[in-house]
Amino acid sequence: MISALLICLVVGISDGDTLTARCPTQDAAHPYEQIKVRIGAIDAPERRQPYGNRARQALAELVFQKEARLNCYKADRWKRQVCSVWVAPNSAPDGPKTLDAGLAMVTLGMAWWYRAYSKEQTPEARGQYEFAEQEAKSKRAGLWEDPRASPPWEWRKQAQKKTQEAG
Repeated sequence: MISALLICLVVGISDGDTLTARCPTQDAAHPYEQIKVRIGAIDAPERRQPYGNRARQALAELVFQKEARLNCYKADRWKRQVCSVWVAPNSAPDGPKTLDAGLAMVTLGMAWWYRAYSKEQTPEARGQYEFAEQEAKSKRAGLWEDPRASPPWEWRKQAQKKTQEAG
């Protein structure tokens, strides 16, 4: 298990809620390791789902090739580190890491607040994410422009059901 708090370089974006980071180690022979990071508290559309590519692009614009502060608190069943991800905002690239990438994705309408995991957040963060999602919905931002937008957890369930029926 990696440390709880890391400063790493974001070197890859898998989708709207998963990235790859290059993090320093204590091992002189292997000074860096790459880790897969699942951004906590959000669920973005899957790549094959409507808005999936737009969500991936939005996350890339926020964090790709930036130094990020990762506050990791668990590993998921795919052995990805689940973390909050903080970067300097584009408006102040050399400034402090004050932009919460997960909250930004919800604000942009590129991800859902993942209520099933809200207990892992502080009460303050829950309030921020809930407010951001309501604002994005009311403004019809991003995926909210589609009144029938399907959350990824439901989309995955349907995809799995179709696979089972076909098999």
